[in-house]
Amino acid sequence: MRAMRCLLVAVLFASGCGNAAAPMDLGPTNALVAARPYDTNIPQSYDPSKPTPLVIMLHGYSATPFVEEAIYKLTPVSESRGFLYAMPEGLIDSMHHPYWNATDACCDMDGSHVDDVAYLNAVIDDMEARYNVDKKRVFFTGHSNGGFMSHRMACDAAPRIAAIVSLAGAVWLDPTKCQPADKVAVLEVHGDADLEVPYQGAALIPSAPQTVATWADKNGCAAALTDTGMTLDLDVALGNPDTKIERHDGCPASAAAELWTIMGEGHVPNFNQPTWPTSIYDWMEAHAKP
Repeated sequence: MRAMRCLLVAVLFASGCGNAAAPMDLGPTNALVAARPYDTNIPQSYDPSKPTPLVIMLHGYSATPFVEEAIYKLTPVSESRGFLYAMPEGLIDSMHHPYWNATDACCDMDGSHVDDVAYLNAVIDDMEARYNVDKKRVFFTGHSNGGFMSHRMACDAAPRIAAIVSLAGAVWLDPTKCQPADKVAVLEVHGDADLEVPYQGAALIPSAPQTVATWADKNGCAAALTDTGMTLDLDVALGNPDTKIERHDGCPASAAAELWTIMGEGHVPNFNQPTWPTSIYDWMEAHAKP
């Protein structure tokens, strides 16, 4: 994990950071949010009379919302597509790095056992108290440790979450630890050359296909992972196309279990803009709750 955080920070700062969201200036509505404020982008087109989608982005271990936004660049898409965008931050560990207590694999570094599910539910509550959030279109996306935490939220807060997009994350290795009370559409995006959160899996970490298979089972989809024949060009440093799209068919309406494999990519992609943020938002928006 130390190598993962060093690589992540080094690559992100080398590439530069932009489009950071402004600090929230609204005052919290509960103690959890009071102790851990979060950043937001509220699009200029926001109309309080209209239910509006909410996207919550979770940073990787040792990163911050500002640093992770340099990878995602979702703020311009929040403006152009009109969704509410929240960027919370994990607790700080003894190495002065933010983290999420997601699964037994990643990343309760100091054994704090902080209840980040409760905290992120409080963030949703806070956004719903302040804005007209469309409760059928609450989405999570996260990178690495944030991807693990997005899976955790889908397991533990499924009735509130329509879809998640995990970048280089994973669900629990033991699928019995994930007992969602509702269907959640899940997209795992993973480089097959990732050495930090291995695509093929590792101790306590299921492989990327295994992660998606777990969700196929939870969502009542077909057992086989099928190549759709569709591709994307997500990374500026790789060939075009570089991403293969596979999914489990037969899912109920609004549910999904899908895998985008970035061929030859490691842990921190150099995303093609604006293909990456628009592609994942289009995918989430297509999987609202019924």
